[in-house]
Amino acid sequence: MSEKPFAVVPLLSRALHRIRTTPPRIIASPPTQPRRAAVAILIRIVPSPHSQPPTQTTAPTLSQFFEFDWVKDRDARAEILFLRRESPLPEETAHSQPRTHSNETHVAFPGGRTEPDDEGGMYTALRQTWEEIGIDLAEKNYLCIGQLDDREITTSLGKRLLMILSPFVFLQVTPSAPAPDPVPSTTLYWVPLETLVSPISPPQWSQVTVDAASRLAPKNSIALKLLVRALVGSMEFPAIVLQPCPSTSPLKPESETHQSQPSPILKLWGLSLGMTLDLMSYMIMPPPSASNNSSEREVISKGINSRASSPFSSTVMQLPYHGTPEGLRMEVVAPSLASVFPRFSYPDVNFWIWVFGKRYREIVRGWEASIRSGGANDRRINWSGQALNTFYAAIRKALVVVIFARALGILFGLTFAGWWIFTS
Repeated sequence: MSEKPFAVVPLLSRALHRIRTTPPRIIASPPTQPRRAAVAILIRIVPSPHSQPPTQTTAPTLSQFFEFDWVKDRDARAEILFLRRESPLPEETAHSQPRTHSNETHVAFPGGRTEPDDEGGMYTALRQTWEEIGIDLAEKNYLCIGQLDDREITTSLGKRLLMILSPFVFLQVTPSAPAPDPVPSTTLYWVPLETLVSPISPPQWSQVTVDAASRLAPKNSIALKLLVRALVGSMEFPAIVLQPCPSTSPLKPESETHQSQPSPILKLWGLSLGMTLDLMSYMIMPPPSASNNSSEREVISKGINSRASSPFSSTVMQLPYHGTPEGLRMEVVAPSLASVFPRFSYPDVNFWIWVFGKRYREIVRGWEASIRSGGANDRRINWSGQALNTFYAAIRKALVVVIFARALGILFGLTFAGWWIFTS
């Protein structure tokens, strides 16, 4: 039997240990917009068909879990849970409505808005996961690893804050768990992590097109939407085409399993893609050095020896460059920013964004310098928030110039046409 070319479990172990020991960046809700939401990022290890995991009587710690033989088995498979909602949540559609083909659908993580009685973000993630898909993350089968950085959900090109989103990472620490029970409008998909991070078969990048008028024009003004659509065009966001595990997905209620439907194309984009890339960024493998402790050096050596090459063997990730300025190492600084830097369908809009984007390029370069100087865990500066705010400011300036130029062109054309008609 040939040796498996890529092992993701050692990298997952490193990522989860780093998440557990790294304090997240918490964004306080302003008094004018107190709304918050939380999601649960659930990961599990599926045992090899040839292994027989022993019965666990007590919940293991994170370190103990990754020492189990069935977890270290080279045929064990790490998976992450996504879901598809037939009716997306309001926070998923408040800022934009993507254009989709009939066989395309978008996925997300379980979660939702924080209720007044919730005791915090993690409680919201626990409650929403139980209510939506029937998984009780408070049981001994699961372990809360920690929280990723808070994220701001904005609309109107970053000018209006909708809510603060808190992502929490959970790990299933048993080889099996009670079956989920999703609501009828929700479908679950377990996706192998290897399909997202393996250099042998890298993820398939695609794009999601969003009508720019949905972010710029009032909802009830059809004429203004048509005008903005003609002047500005559309926005293209990067997306990953997911490859769910065929043996476990889709997971729907039994009453719907008899319906024969073609498999949809699952696209991961926007906030969900950003949070996934945040998780993947913790898997970046630095070269072993004397500064690494013994356990971390062991994880690194296992990961390096288990593959010939990997995007995580250095500080480089395989990410698309949709509108990212040349010379900026976005894959080093903030992989998730690649998911929110769109490219417009009109080239002149992209050009003017680059012209007005000097400030956000300076911020990203400062962020990169901070990371390279050892300030990766500096929580005092909201680098991502500053980068996004300045980027959207560049977009707004670019759109003003483009619309003004288009208006001048139309006015000049009408004037010339009138002159030609009356003089001919």
